[in-house]
Amino acid sequence: MTVRRDFQEPARCRPDLVIGRGDLLTGARDQLASGGSVLLHGPAGIGKSTVLRALAEEYGGSARTVLRCSATESESHLPFLALADLLGLVLDEVSPRLPAAQRTALESALTGRGESSLQRDGLALRLAVLSALRALAAQGGVLVVADDLQWLDPASAELLGFAARRLEGTPVQLLCAVRTEGQESQEYDRHLRACPPGTLAVRLGPLSRTQVAQLLDHRGHGGLPRSTVREIHRTSGGNPLFALELGRALAESPTPPRPGESLPVPTSLRALVLSRLDMLSVEARRTLLVASAGARPTPALLHSAGRENAEAECAQAAELGLLATAPDAPAVRFAHPLISAALYAEAPAHERRAAHAALSTAASDPIERARHLALASSGTDPEVAARLAEAAALARDRGAPSVAAHLGLLAARHTPADGMPSQEERRLQAAEDAITAGELDLARDIAREVLSRTSVPADRVRAWIIVIDSAGHTMAEVDAVFPQALADAGDDPRLLALVHYQLAWRALIVEGGFTEAREAAAHAAELAARGKDRRTELLSLAFQAQTETLMGHPEAPRTIKRALKEPQDPRVAWHHNGALSARFRWLVMGDQLTEARATVTALLREVRRRGSVESEVHFLRGLAETELRAGHCGRALELARDSLRLARDSGIGETASAMLTSLAEASGGDVDRALALAREAVEHAEEDGDQMYLSRALGALGYAQLVAGDPAGTVRSLRRVRTLELGLGITDPARGRWQGDLAEALVRIGEPAEAQDVLDTSRAHALRLGRESVLAVLDRSEALVRAAQGELEAALTQLTSAQDRLGKLGYGLEEARAAFALARLRSRRPATGFGAPENRTGTASTAYDEATRMFRRCRALPWLRQVDESLSTAEPEPALAVPDALDGLQVLAAMERQVAALVMEGATNREIAARLFISVKTVEATLTRVYRKLGIRSRVDIVRLAAARRAK
Repeated sequence: MTVRRDFQEPARCRPDLVIGRGDLLTGARDQLASGGSVLLHGPAGIGKSTVLRALAEEYGGSARTVLRCSATESESHLPFLALADLLGLVLDEVSPRLPAAQRTALESALTGRGESSLQRDGLALRLAVLSALRALAAQGGVLVVADDLQWLDPASAELLGFAARRLEGTPVQLLCAVRTEGQESQEYDRHLRACPPGTLAVRLGPLSRTQVAQLLDHRGHGGLPRSTVREIHRTSGGNPLFALELGRALAESPTPPRPGESLPVPTSLRALVLSRLDMLSVEARRTLLVASAGARPTPALLHSAGRENAEAECAQAAELGLLATAPDAPAVRFAHPLISAALYAEAPAHERRAAHAALSTAASDPIERARHLALASSGTDPEVAARLAEAAALARDRGAPSVAAHLGLLAARHTPADGMPSQEERRLQAAEDAITAGELDLARDIAREVLSRTSVPADRVRAWIIVIDSAGHTMAEVDAVFPQALADAGDDPRLLALVHYQLAWRALIVEGGFTEAREAAAHAAELAARGKDRRTELLSLAFQAQTETLMGHPEAPRTIKRALKEPQDPRVAWHHNGALSARFRWLVMGDQLTEARATVTALLREVRRRGSVESEVHFLRGLAETELRAGHCGRALELARDSLRLARDSGIGETASAMLTSLAEASGGDVDRALALAREAVEHAEEDGDQMYLSRALGALGYAQLVAGDPAGTVRSLRRVRTLELGLGITDPARGRWQGDLAEALVRIGEPAEAQDVLDTSRAHALRLGRESVLAVLDRSEALVRAAQGELEAALTQLTSAQDRLGKLGYGLEEARAAFALARLRSRRPATGFGAPENRTGTASTAYDEATRMFRRCRALPWLRQVDESLSTAEPEPALAVPDALDGLQVLAAMERQVAALVMEGATNREIAARLFISVKTVEATLTRVYRKLGIRSRVDIVRLAAARRAK
């Protein structure tokens, strides 16, 4: 297919516009950096020119000479045109260095003077191009940038290929792009053979849905609803050019398509993909229209729809490249989704209705039959509306809420003004299905439409609730909704219960008040019971139980039992805010990991069956968290990444999923990515005013900073968590499990007293609530405090006990961390009184082996790297007790006193950095402050000052 120049990508390329090609760019960059050549290939519009320009811009500056050509189809018949583009500007430079015969042939070919041709001057021309490139390379690197190789005139292509095959050993690189329609394209093979030996072939494939959304945003179409972006991705097949053209058409359309309607396909794309349609017979074209209207067209379906010669007509279309044939495949598949969309858009309205009418009787699936019946009809019709509503219910039962939402909207559209159920009831049901499917923008739009059309209090409150639900954790943005919803609810307890349940969530997310949230949930449950709304009563009790669990409130177990009492509502039982979810949280916090895993696995299986996207995101996180607690870091990372992908695709739970994925990355993946995700989660929580998840995100950031070797950063982050949770009223240390990390980081920066205070406060709550794993982790951290205070034997005993208890509880990663801390302490054991040095070395080595084995079993790669670093460098010691000689220097901070103490012992800056877990730059900065505070100039003065104090 030919890409017209009027809608190709802009000539000027910025690197930030190269979206979704990170891995490909990395490979191409490595190839170019090593002196090799690169051939980019892929179908029309896939972004080859964009990537080519980005690489040329990046690497062109390092070459002495850059030769460029970009051919077009209309110019491909002109001989030597591409060669003139490449060498025309350097002809004067290279001509004097060519033999006379070669110079004459080349000048004749490039200037058009004479009658040079490959037949007449073939050898001379071939050698002239090769000699010209070698002459340029003798002066420095040469980069040949050639776009659209498929349109090179045959003479230029032959000459360039001849030279390229003989350039090995010279600093000449080719960076080329060529259009290919398939991975096994013969054209691709031909062009690759014409490139230098060892050329890297890079095939550009379609963009993902997220990448298409980023591309549209970059090009000014970022305001499109997510459901529309999904349809653009489906229709474009991930082709960036097609996606941009569809986005532009939507932006320019005065009436955007209604839900369920096809996207407007611009004329430019119709001409591009349907250029071969005129070669079809009229009947074959009608057959393809029926196929484009069907969801899963097959020859049998086409026969049932009245297309008697479907096989022959499809074979004709396949020969023209409109259909993709696959052996033994029953479906009729278009070569690209855009062909189907363009064909449908091109057809007159009456022909489309006729196709749908034929399919409304031919389709075997009742949902498909109902959809086609609606699209074949116009105006209101109670019978059509009823069939669509039945199909929507069937889709809902099948776990296809998105289909149910779109069928429900069609049902509302065909419902008469006085119909029962009403148009608004059917719209509201469609909006609730859209929320289940994760199509929040669609749900919000439907609810706003209902609010503009109805004055019925029940419908209005239901619509307000949908608006609030679609806001997710950005509830601060819909604050103005609550007074209007309360006014519409009046004194109806059933309607008031709906609003007060949402007010409970607002109290938690926006205000950060767990006590207020708990009271609002309890009030909502009472109102719902009075109004005989069991669904809202169960949701409110489950929410009350969740808040009590996180608060460490003694009523939590009893509230969970109340929420689990019969009768249950199946819509609540499996919901992420239901009672089983509350029970799962209780099990995780209470160290019952096996039962928690079984519970959340069952929940995840059921919500997937029901097609509930938000619940699936939530339970993927829950299962990932459970696996992380059990020390299955690899599995946890896979689940967390799945959750994050789904969250980003749907726009639901992104902050929470980024936070959980950060924890998983820091434990079993990439620490830099963990830091980036945690910072993203913190930023989003702060932007949304989400107090609940801000503390969780900061906890993830603190943990990632600890794993990254930044204890000072850990302290900054986790001190904020401590302050936030105190204000929120959260007392259960099992909620975020950050306390041990904060204490460990405080020890590393020389603040053992604060570390002990954190441990003492947390231990009191953990003892009250019976949090055994938390107590073991606190003991592990307290052992580090003891070691810092010189109580090494007590620290070793406490660590050994903590490791044993964590192992019995099934906390594999925490057990491994205890083993690692034990190995570090054993490697620092002083010689006197503890046996021969070789025995101590053997004991430490065995301890490190045990830690390595445990981390490997957990697939905790970042922690394994820390073990390797500990074995290859001098072991850092815990923060040291300050010698008596410095006790009187109260002017110094704790870290400054420790650094001064180590200077007094004769340690170098590098040794101090290793022992205190800080950087050399931090040591140097600390010493500068010490000198200033003590009025001295050097390390020697510290030793003298300490000696003078001893003498006193």
